[in-house]
Amino acid sequence: ERTEYDMIRVNGMVMPLKQFAQVAHAGTRYTIELVTAHITDIKRQNISSAVDMALEFGNGTVMVVDMEAGEEKLFSTRARCVTCGRTFDPIEPRSFSFNSPYGACSRCTGLGITLEVDQDLVIPNPRLTLAEGAIQPWTRITGSNDKYHKILEAVARDCGFSVHVPVQDLGKQAMDIVLYGTDGKEHDVEGKPVIFEGVVPNLTQRHAETDSDYVRKEIEQYMREQMCPICEGKRLKQEALSVKVWDYSISDMVQMAVDEAVVFFEVKEKKSDLAKNDDAIARPIFKEMLVRLRDLSQVGLGYVELDRSVSTLSGGEAQRVRLSTQLSTGLTGVIYILDEPSIGLHPADNYKLIDTLKELRDLGNTVIVVEHDGTMMMAADYLVDVGPGAGKHGGEILAQGPLPQFLKSKTSTALYLTGKEEIPVPKKYRKGNGKKLVVQGATGYNLKNVEVEFPLGTLLCVTGVSGSGKSTLVIDILSKVLAKHFHRAKAEPAEHKGIKGLSFLDKVIAIDQSPIGRTPRSNPATYSGVFTTIRDVFTAVPESKARGYDAGKFSFNVKGGGRCEACAGEGYVRIPMQFLSDVFVECEACEGKRYNKEALEIHYRGKTIADVLEMTVEEARQFFHDTSAIVEKLRLLEEVGLGYVQLGQPATTLSGGEAQRVKLATELSRRATGKTMYILDEPTTGLHFDDIKRLLHVLNALVDKGNTVIIIEHNVDVVKGADWIIDLGPEGGKRGGEIVAEGTPPEIAKSKRSLTGKFLKEVLKK
Repeated sequence: ERTEYDMIRVNGMVMPLKQFAQVAHAGTRYTIELVTAHITDIKRQNISSAVDMALEFGNGTVMVVDMEAGEEKLFSTRARCVTCGRTFDPIEPRSFSFNSPYGACSRCTGLGITLEVDQDLVIPNPRLTLAEGAIQPWTRITGSNDKYHKILEAVARDCGFSVHVPVQDLGKQAMDIVLYGTDGKEHDVEGKPVIFEGVVPNLTQRHAETDSDYVRKEIEQYMREQMCPICEGKRLKQEALSVKVWDYSISDMVQMAVDEAVVFFEVKEKKSDLAKNDDAIARPIFKEMLVRLRDLSQVGLGYVELDRSVSTLSGGEAQRVRLSTQLSTGLTGVIYILDEPSIGLHPADNYKLIDTLKELRDLGNTVIVVEHDGTMMMAADYLVDVGPGAGKHGGEILAQGPLPQFLKSKTSTALYLTGKEEIPVPKKYRKGNGKKLVVQGATGYNLKNVEVEFPLGTLLCVTGVSGSGKSTLVIDILSKVLAKHFHRAKAEPAEHKGIKGLSFLDKVIAIDQSPIGRTPRSNPATYSGVFTTIRDVFTAVPESKARGYDAGKFSFNVKGGGRCEACAGEGYVRIPMQFLSDVFVECEACEGKRYNKEALEIHYRGKTIADVLEMTVEEARQFFHDTSAIVEKLRLLEEVGLGYVQLGQPATTLSGGEAQRVKLATELSRRATGKTMYILDEPTTGLHFDDIKRLLHVLNALVDKGNTVIIIEHNVDVVKGADWIIDLGPEGGKRGGEIVAEGTPPEIAKSKRSLTGKFLKEVLKK
């Protein structure tokens, strides 16, 4: 055993340190290792001390060499690759969080997606030449492409292509040079050496480095969201993804749907196949995981993947996620208030939700549900009916009491629940115009290479349990393909082989429940276009003409016109709340009227422009009864059930259903071509039975003009009125994605495989 460290190993040969000093040559590279101990007798020598000293000198690494066998093994106190020498940080819980810089993929910062420059957006018109400005961002963002034009001329000259040839006629090699540069080669531009990095790297770098929001947003017009090429959408660093249990990384596990994860962990709980110590650690975790997973399944979310972004959840789904967290708390004496939790639920899943709410009740809690769903109402212990109408026509308690007592009342709700009032079944189903739109080879998300025919000229419902693939088929494929084809939309559709029959349509209109605006300046009057005509009426007033006022004087969007500049025409002042949502407070200068003193001095029939904006649709229709252009648009808003809404009601206060109906009325006011496809996603959200009847009347009017209306819907009252149904399933998530049944409502009702058919059968019997 040595006490002094005077022996070293040089390039695999052991020698005294002094000897190496004599034979070493300057400029020659050597691999030098310190020999800390020569072990000849394991029992007598202090191996522990030798290893500790070697680890101290070796910065946590030690090598053991068997001199006789010529074998050597490297040991380390840290996670270290013996091949490349790379060391890894200790694994911690934060290593598996994409919200932490320790775990998040460095390329996408834990988002799973990146913004990448898209060639098709950069060169939207390949018929142009480079000299004519085919590269749109270089002309649009800089205002002039002289600088880049000179560089491109030099590159084209050196690389053997022309800037005066249409882009579509340039070869792949030339286009690769234009898009991705010449790999550091210098080009002479007016006597100066210039390196051309290419359009894509140029825009990518400018997007990353610019301090200008304007430039950043302009460049983003030429970029698309794409899956992160480093983590492949998994959001985590490779080190975290390399940690596996049962050959599953954490990403593999959270990609499971809730029901799939329940089965997986139930099997592992019975037989985990882990080492004894690991099993002891895992079992309590299994128990907690299964409780939470079963709670999610119980509220009808068994089809949702565990890693699904919250921003993609519907309001009902997000609400049910929060509800599931309450099931395992065991709290009593709590009042739970839910606002339409059945949104997005198939009737088959509705019973699960009802059982969950009853379970909370039975624990000693009170559950208050604001709801339009008939099944939910019939399961209630006590009902309170508010009405009789909406807006100014509502606000009264029409009936209240236990369910049997409530059903004896004469309110509209009670009449529908007892079947005395109903949404009628069509006497005859339309067969369409004989033309079809065909989606071929749809494989997006969970769709299983399906081919779907959409008969045109019909009211068509796409049904199926939650997560069966309805939105993927209709919104992510059909709607996006049509929007791209007719309106040059930017969003890329989900995977499919193609669509036949596009020539039978001339436009597509997707009417969703997103807000009609994100500030108080947006409202039903401005969105529907009726406000333009109203402003013209005020401009035509003699006093307006005498003062020289134009329509801009009555716009709250025009700076320097008639708007109140203190609130910029919003009527409210925005107060930033840092990490919370901004708060809007009524403007003190105009008291919420939006206009300045000069604009409010003009009266039409005794009313100012601010007074008109405070009118309901119904009141305004009577007020402007002799102005046909205004009356027609207001009539359509009334027809979709919005007679109670104020013309100037801020968009931020409209519900999703109200916003959707404003959009629908706006589309109805446009000239019908008979070749339009309307796509609606659950339009009955937030609607009473009577509102649904009115909505169906409007949608049928669109179809009667030759148009096609496609509705994604769970509401059986709507489904039974469709001309054609496409039912997906049989279940949600990975167990869905197939066409279960196609046909008229009576045909679907006969399908033994269709869950939708089971509920349709009950309704059609009535």
